[in-house]
Amino acid sequence: MIAPETAAFILIDMQNGFIEEESPLCIAGAASTVDACARALKAAREQGMHVIHVQRRYNANGSDVEPCRFQTWLDGGRPLSDAWPDSLEAPEALKPQPGDHLITKPRFSAFFDTGLDALLRALKVETVVLAGTTTPNCVRATCYDALSLNYNVAVVEDCTSSRSPEAQAANIADMECVGAFVMTCDELREDGLEDMPDTVAEMRAELRGIEEVTTAMAQSALKAAKERAAEADAGKADEA
Repeated sequence: MIAPETAAFILIDMQNGFIEEESPLCIAGAASTVDACARALKAAREQGMHVIHVQRRYNANGSDVEPCRFQTWLDGGRPLSDAWPDSLEAPEALKPQPGDHLITKPRFSAFFDTGLDALLRALKVETVVLAGTTTPNCVRATCYDALSLNYNVAVVEDCTSSRSPEAQAANIADMECVGAFVMTCDELREDGLEDMPDTVAEMRAELRGIEEVTTAMAQSALKAAKERAAEADAGKADEA
């Protein structure tokens, strides 16, 4: 079982600029996940997990917007910047509370050019629980970076969203295949991380076992070599 104090619930990009229909960056399925995200967020806090909100915030002049979405962003009113302040806000039920942490990211992954990894290490977190939008982009990129950085990763499936059910299903399946633990909001609320394997701890234990065996073998080989050398020296003495 993974102790909740070693886990962080990471809520990604649940801001009006990705949720509300009038935004050109709206994700079709995001609004329908707000209630589930709120329930999962409440459960994470009650269980003692660290809570981290990850947000986008572009410069109003567009200088840090990804080129691939710049024209859409510009023509659509410059959401997720001070040019459209409400688009930066989270729904009331998802706003940060005292004790939560806030990370602003410049690209898809919550780890890219941010202090997230350093924060997690400082908090002694080994497991991240991901929720938010979008599943194919920001959630998936964060998942893969977390796995690459040797964290346990859980994805709360019904707290994530995509532009279509097909994209959602395909990306959830890909993340599960590569090693993420997929769960539902109700499972998180009822059981926490009780059923999630601690692959980081399991690997650490295996490595300790390998090291112990390797050390024992080396010590045995050294002892045998010393014994052979002693026997050889004794034989030379007898001959003399």
